[in-house]
Amino acid sequence: MSPSPPRPRPRPRAGRRLPATAVVLAVTAGTLLSAVAPAVAHGGDDLAPHVDSHRVAEELRQDEVAALGQEHAEEHARMRAAVRGIGDYPQTTRTNRYNALTASQADHNKAFAPNTWGAFKEYFPSPDFGDHVALLPTGKVLLFSFERIETNPEKEPAPTQTTGKENAGRAFLWDPAKGTGKEAFKQVNPPTSDMPDGLNEPRPVPFFCSGHSFLPNGMLGVFGGNLGGNGGTGAKLSLIFDPWTETWTRNPDMSVGRWYPSVVTGADGRQLIMSGQSELGHGTPTPVVERFPAKAFPVSLKKTDTPVNTPVERFKADAPFRLDYPHLFSLNDGNVYGFGRAAAQQWKFDPVAESRTDLTARPDGRDRNYGSAVMLPAGANGPDSALILGGDRDNPSTLRFSNGSWTAEKSRAFGRTQDDTILLPNGRLMTVNGAYDIRDYGNGPYNPNADLKYRQIELRDDQGDWQLGPVQRLPRGYHSNAVVLPDGRVMVTGDELQQLANNTDVNGTVSGVPGTSGPITMNGTIEIYEPAYLHQGDRPALANAPTAPVGYDKKFTVTSTTPGLAAKAVLLAPTTSTHAVNTSQRHIDLRLTSRAGNRLEFQAPPDAKAAPPGWYLLFLLSDTGVPSVAQWVQLSPSA
Repeated sequence: MSPSPPRPRPRPRAGRRLPATAVVLAVTAGTLLSAVAPAVAHGGDDLAPHVDSHRVAEELRQDEVAALGQEHAEEHARMRAAVRGIGDYPQTTRTNRYNALTASQADHNKAFAPNTWGAFKEYFPSPDFGDHVALLPTGKVLLFSFERIETNPEKEPAPTQTTGKENAGRAFLWDPAKGTGKEAFKQVNPPTSDMPDGLNEPRPVPFFCSGHSFLPNGMLGVFGGNLGGNGGTGAKLSLIFDPWTETWTRNPDMSVGRWYPSVVTGADGRQLIMSGQSELGHGTPTPVVERFPAKAFPVSLKKTDTPVNTPVERFKADAPFRLDYPHLFSLNDGNVYGFGRAAAQQWKFDPVAESRTDLTARPDGRDRNYGSAVMLPAGANGPDSALILGGDRDNPSTLRFSNGSWTAEKSRAFGRTQDDTILLPNGRLMTVNGAYDIRDYGNGPYNPNADLKYRQIELRDDQGDWQLGPVQRLPRGYHSNAVVLPDGRVMVTGDELQQLANNTDVNGTVSGVPGTSGPITMNGTIEIYEPAYLHQGDRPALANAPTAPVGYDKKFTVTSTTPGLAAKAVLLAPTTSTHAVNTSQRHIDLRLTSRAGNRLEFQAPPDAKAAPPGWYLLFLLSDTGVPSVAQWVQLSPSA
C-alpha cells in the first residue's frame, strides 16, 4: 500500500523513528549508549541496531577500545554505523539474487527423482508475507502479518518499535481453487481500532506476533500482538476469524498484553493462552495463563456460533516460561504439555484441576531458539508423545517425550532454527525452512545472503531416519511457515526479509484484488511442494464423507469410486502456525470396521482426548501411502 503523506508534528512521540540528527545527538552525549544492553536475540527486534560486522569495524575507534573496553566500544561503533545508514538495496541485486536462486534450485534438484523425493512445482507472488498462516475448513488459507515500514531486507520491515497508524495489521485469504493469480487472493483485514497508545490513530489492529489455534466450530482464535515501542510491547487483543463469513470479531481484551504467546485447544474445546511479553514491553514475559472462552460461556460448536462479547478468564495455575512461544500440545491423556525453550521449563497442565506439574528437564540442557516440535502419530487413540527438534543451530538432535521421560531419536543432518516440521497424510515427517539464528542466515544478522544448505528439506521415513532432499526456491528462516493442503500438496511461505531480498519488482503494485480499494504490493511469495506420494501412481478417490458432525467412537460411512485402492483412512488436523510453533497438527488412524462395494465404514476416535473437537481433513490412503484428495469432517461431542 502506498504510504500516507507525512504530517507535521509539534514534537517527536514515543516509539516514532527519530531523524538521524536526533540519533547523532544521543550517541554524542552517550546517554543512549549507556542505557542500551548488549543485543539479545529476540525475534529480530533487538533494542541494539543490527549492522554488518565490517561496518562496525570501519567505525571502531581504538581510543574508545582502550577507554571503554571492546564490547562497549563496539556498541558505539554500531550506533555510528546505524546513523550513517546502510543505503538502499538495489532492485538489480534483488533480481539477480532471484535468478541465481532459481537456477541453482533447478540444477540441484535434477538429482532428486520426484517419485522418491517429491518436487517443488509452483512459485508465485502473494500480497502478504505469510508470517502467520491457518488452513481453514473452507479449504482457503488465511495469511496475516503487518504493514511493512521498510523494503530494505537489511533493516527491520516490521513496525515493532513504531506506534500509531503505521503499526497496523493486515490479512488475506488465498483460495487454491482459484489458482495462483491476484484474483485468488482476498483482503480480510482485522478490525480497525484506536489502540491504547495515546495517539488516537485508529488502524487495523496490530496482531502480528500473536498466538492462535482453532475453535471446535472451525473459527480461529487469535490472541495478542504488538503495540510498538520498548522493544516490543504486548497487546491484549482477543480476536476471532470466522471462515464461514470471512469476517473478524473482536472480543473483550485479555487481562495482560502478550507479544509472542502460544495457544492450544484442549480436549474440552477451550483454548489455553500462555506466555508472551506483557504490556510493559520486551523483557517482561507474563506467567499468567488465560482460558477462552471463560467457563461461564459455551464452547462454540456450530458454524453460526460466533463468540461475541466473550471474555477470557484467569486459569488457576501460572506458566512462568522464561522464553517466548513455548510448544503446547494436548496429548491423549487430556493434559496440555508445555515444552519450554529453556531446558528446565517443561510442565504438564491439567485443564480440569487447573494445576501445573513439573516434568523432567530436557536432557540436552540447552536453550532452544524458535524451532519445530510435533506430536507423533500413535494409531487410533491419538498422540501420546511429542518430538522436539530444531531451535539449536549447533545441535541437530531430536528428543522424544513420552510417558514422562525423554529419549533420543535419530538426528537430522544439521542444526536449524526457524524450521517447520509437518505431518504428512502418510504419517511421515517433513522439515522445510530454517536458518542459523533469528535474523541470521549464516552470514551475520540482517544479512540476507544465506547459507544455502537451509533450503534443503529433510524427510523422515517409517524407521525414523532423516534424509536431505531437494531444495526450495528461497531460503526461509524467521517467520516461515508450511501447510499441508487438502489435495496433499505442501504450501511454503513466510520470511519477509528473504521475500524482500529476492523480489523482482519490490515497488510494483497490482489492482483488482478482492476486498481492496486500491493497488497492493505483492511482496510475499508462496511455493508449492508435491510430496513423493503424488508421483507414485493412482490416488484413491474419496467421493462422499459425512457432512453432519461425527460423534466420538461412532461409526460413519464414506464412499469411494476406487474402493480397491482405499486401504485405510486417517484424520489430519489442519495447521495454524507461526514462529515454528504449530500446536494444532495431529495425525489419527481411523478404525476400518467394514467395507461393501464402494462403501467403507470407519469408527471415529474414541474420545476428545484422542482428538479435540473440531474440523479435520479425512484422507483415504492406498496400501503404499498414496492419499486421496481430502474432505472435511467435524468431530463434535454433541453429534
